[in-house]
Amino acid sequence: MSKYREVQDRLNQILERADVGDRASRSIDLFLTVLVIVNIIAITLDSVPQIHTEYKALFEWIEIISVGIFTLEYLCRIWVAPSAVSGPRSFVGGCKERAKYMLSFSGLVDLLSILPFYLRAFFPYLDLRILRALRLLRILKLSHYNSAMEDLFEAIIEERRSFYAASYLFAILFILSSTLMYFAEYRTHPTGFQSIPDSMYWALITLTTVGYGDITPITVAGKLIAAGSAILGVIVVALITGIVASSFNAQMARRNILFEDQVRKALLDGRLDNLEKADLERLRKQFGMTKRQANALIHQVQSARAKI
Repeated sequence: MSKYREVQDRLNQILERADVGDRASRSIDLFLTVLVIVNIIAITLDSVPQIHTEYKALFEWIEIISVGIFTLEYLCRIWVAPSAVSGPRSFVGGCKERAKYMLSFSGLVDLLSILPFYLRAFFPYLDLRILRALRLLRILKLSHYNSAMEDLFEAIIEERRSFYAASYLFAILFILSSTLMYFAEYRTHPTGFQSIPDSMYWALITLTTVGYGDITPITVAGKLIAAGSAILGVIVVALITGIVASSFNAQMARRNILFEDQVRKALLDGRLDNLEKADLERLRKQFGMTKRQANALIHQVQSARAKI
């Protein structure tokens, strides 16, 4: 392996989620996580006029330093993208992997986290409030170091048929409620329900059980439709929530089984050596298990073996 490829692979390891025992990668993960959190706090406080006036210079320096670091990180991630492919690497293959990263969710998040700064620098006439709001997308960078987003999408994908079916029911209920409310209220209501799109706002707020109360029906028919929509909305939204929650629980159960199976393999010789403990620790962190859960599973397997 060439020195160039070794450096590329090592930098990729450092930038990705840290493995057990990789202090350099862990330090970078922690540093970038803290930097993102500092940015979110600074951007939020910067929107307060009094604080913005008093600490404007501080916020600008935080922005300049952060964008510099995030830009360097983005360029490094582009450079190390070919490390995701094992085996020989060609120039064309490397370009494809780099383009794949740049168009991926993570790549677009990394780009959007620095883009507002450069847009403001090159196009000063743009609305600064919109650019400041876009900077809040930096919070999505935390998905590099936390598997929550991956777990959510994985849970939805695994139960996609049930999720699509429940979403289809919600869409039908949403359109029917909007249409019926429009025909029931548009002649008599003074401000709201003047079109089906206007009614869609009310339907969405009602079906999701938010209920702002800024638009309410005044006819008897409208009130009956609202009551029925609220009841059915609770059922359908609870169904969607239950599907995702059930998929999460099933996901955790499968991880426990996989971890327990790995423990059984490691205990074939009756003990856990340092390498096996390190492998189990890495698997525990990958699965998002607590040390108490992992130790309980290990103790359970050891106890079962002792009884044999």
